[in-house]
Amino acid sequence: MAPSVIDASDSGLSTNGDRNLQSLPSNSHSALVPGFYVPTLAFFVPGSEEIDIGTTRRHAIRLAEAGITGIITHGSNGEAVHLSHGERVLINKVTREALDSINRSDMPLIVGCGAQSTRECIQLCEEASKSGGQFALVLPPSYYSGLLTTDLILNYFRDVADASPIPILIYNYPGACCGLDLSSDTILALSQHPNIVGVKLTCGNTGKLARIAAEAKSSFLVTGGSADFILQTMSVGGHGVIGGLANVAPKACVKVMQLQNSGETLEAKKLQQIVAKGDWVAIKGGFVALKVVLQQHFGYGGIPRRPCVLPANEDIKKILSDIAELMDLENGLKV
Repeated sequence: MAPSVIDASDSGLSTNGDRNLQSLPSNSHSALVPGFYVPTLAFFVPGSEEIDIGTTRRHAIRLAEAGITGIITHGSNGEAVHLSHGERVLINKVTREALDSINRSDMPLIVGCGAQSTRECIQLCEEASKSGGQFALVLPPSYYSGLLTTDLILNYFRDVADASPIPILIYNYPGACCGLDLSSDTILALSQHPNIVGVKLTCGNTGKLARIAAEAKSSFLVTGGSADFILQTMSVGGHGVIGGLANVAPKACVKVMQLQNSGETLEAKKLQQIVAKGDWVAIKGGFVALKVVLQQHFGYGGIPRRPCVLPANEDIKKILSDIAELMDLENGLKV
C-alpha cells in the first residue's frame, strides 16, 4: 500500500524533524498523520444497555470538531470486551457515518481488533474493514502467556498482517495483557512488515519510544499511549499520542502538542502539567470516570455495561473536583 502525500502542517500538529513530517500509509480516503488520536467510549441506553446510537454519533462529531486527528473504536476505553461482534460493527458504522456527515471522510477511523486467537483477530480486522475502519489496532494475545514465546508473538502479528484487509498498528499495553510488554526489538522487527504501520505505547516507556522512533522506517507511526506524556513523546521523536483523556478534554490535549510544535515550550509545559493531573483521574477511574465527567460537563456519558457500574456519589464528587482544573482549561480554549 503506497503512502499518499499529506501535508500534516494543515492541522497545526506537524512535529519537529523531517521524519515526523512524512506522510504515513493510507487506506481509502484516510491517512495516518502526526497528531492526537482519541480512543472513544462505548455508550449504552440506561436500562436496556443497548448501544446508544445517537450519543455515539454526537460524541464522534464533538471530538472531530475539537481538532483531534483521528478516532479509535474498541480501544481500552471502548469496553470492547463487553461487546459482541455485531455491536462492534454497529459502533464502527455509526462513527464513520458521523464523521462523513460533517465532511470529515479524511479523518482516520482506527478499530481495536485484538483477540486471543489469530483466527478471531483476522475476523475482527475483516469486520472492521467492512464497517468503515481504515486501520486496526491490535493487542498481543496474552491469556496463555506462559505458552507464548517471542517468536510466537511475532508470528501472531505477521499472520494477522498478512491476512488483514487493512493495515494494523501494534498496541503495547502490559496492564491489559497479563504484564506482557513487547520490547523495542520485537516492535522494530514487526515494523518491517508492509502491513504493520504503527504502534501505540501505553507501557509509558519513553526510552523504548525513542529507540523505535529513531530506528523504524519513516512511515511507521510511533505514538505514546497516554495524555500525561505528550511532551515526552514529542521530544524524543514520536509522531503523537493516542490518549483516552481527550474524550473529555480534546482541545487541551491538542493544544499541548500545538504549543510544543510551535516552540512555545514553557507554555506547553504548563499545560502538560494540568493535563497530566487530569489524566491521573482518568487513569485511576478508567472509562467509568470519563463517563462521569462527560455527563457533568457535556450532558451525556451514561452508564457502563455491567458488571461495571458508576461510582458512589462521594467518589463522583472527588472525580469532578480532581479534574476541575483541566475542565476549566478545556472550556476556555477555542478550536
